[in-house]
Amino acid sequence: MPEKAWKELNCSHNLYFQPAYLEALEKNNQQLQFSYILLYNEQDEAIAFATIQVVGFYLDNVQNDLQSAIEWVRCVGRKLRLNSSRKPVKILTCGNTFVSGEHGIFIKKDQDKKQVVKQLAKAIVVFEKDISKEKIDAFMLKDFVDESLFITDALHSVGYNSFNVDSNMVLALEKEWHTFDDYLAALKTKYRVKAKKAFKLSSHLRIEEVTTASLKELLPEMNSLYKSVSNKASFNLGHFNIETYLSLKESLKENYVIKAYWLEDKLAGFLSGMITDKNLDAHFVGIDYTVNKTYAIYQRMLYDYILLAIENNIETINFGRTAGEIKSSVGAVPQNLTIYLRHKKSIPNRILSLFLKKIQPTEFRLIKPFKEKKYKNVSSFSQ
Repeated sequence: MPEKAWKELNCSHNLYFQPAYLEALEKNNQQLQFSYILLYNEQDEAIAFATIQVVGFYLDNVQNDLQSAIEWVRCVGRKLRLNSSRKPVKILTCGNTFVSGEHGIFIKKDQDKKQVVKQLAKAIVVFEKDISKEKIDAFMLKDFVDESLFITDALHSVGYNSFNVDSNMVLALEKEWHTFDDYLAALKTKYRVKAKKAFKLSSHLRIEEVTTASLKELLPEMNSLYKSVSNKASFNLGHFNIETYLSLKESLKENYVIKAYWLEDKLAGFLSGMITDKNLDAHFVGIDYTVNKTYAIYQRMLYDYILLAIENNIETINFGRTAGEIKSSVGAVPQNLTIYLRHKKSIPNRILSLFLKKIQPTEFRLIKPFKEKKYKNVSSFSQ
């Protein structure tokens, strides 16, 4: 990536588009092929930037709610000799494999974004033909909010199918929340009591900020706790290498937060998150499920994210996908994220379009814990 392009794009205010962040992912997740696409205008100025990763995805790894749909496409694929359970499907992913949200494409403000997205789709095909070391089966552009669809739906004209998986859970913080007590005061009595109970149960835990110095020693235990959480997910595009944390802490310092939850001398959990602009993105967590309910570990983590956001004058918390009900119990609301997917070959792409119609986001009971609150729609197209 030429230095000139970084200056022309002026995108480094967003940590997801900082060289230090991208380098940390590359360095520690070498099971993926990382590449970058730059688009230029006629004056040879960089106008857009996209991060891509080539991911090997095994259909057999899908569990739970998606399993019946996967079995359907597997059976059809076998009859047409289009897939093998022994070989991974190679997916070129434009976006961030490890984080939910619009963290894969940056377009400068003064551009025709529909045209840029179409040009990006063409550039991805050129990359697959001329540059990629891997044989690509499908192309995916991921995680666009509803407000961006008038731009990204241009991908339908070049063969992409769109679908939704589980929503991103987002909490918009009120300006009058200067302390955590202000947040508690906004809750209905039932949920304020629930929060206080979680703090009481978790009072047995010792919560510490993880520093670069202490991180190396903790990584093996953190990896074990992370896997106990990730293995419960019905769908994982790629497994995150926990050693990435070391590079992120060294590069991003206080903007990358990791907290450890100790039960006496045993690590019982950890949370991680990144502060960029006025947003706090909750990243991976690790939990010892044998003590989770007894000490309300995960519930306490959610409140600690809120406390961290209030302390740093954050406007929104992106809690990510999964566990929608418990996240809504602390005030988060669902934000639809649309994914675009296209198989390289036309017949498999038609089968894929039928398969994607069978995918439905996980249903959950949406809780509204605040006394009186206008639940905000949060949007953000990278610009």
